[in-house]
Amino acid sequence: MKSKVIQAIKIWVVIYPSITLFNILAGSYLSSLPLVQKTLVLTLVLVPWMVFVGLPFINKLHQKMSKNEKP
Repeated sequence: MKSKVIQAIKIWVVIYPSITLFNILAGSYLSSLPLVQKTLVLTLVLVPWMVFVGLPFINKLHQKMSKNEKP
């Protein structure tokens, strides 16, 4: 259970700022699109970002922090 909670927190730590930044940068360009198309563009950009960049970075950071905590 603890590992699932930690994984959920890691995902949130990456996805929340990513969605926010994406909306700041591309929100005005996407504002005229229907919701389904906005969601499609959002997921086409952010899912690969999460899988290949965001989560691996957070996992490495978490590993380094975990190693530093052990005596």
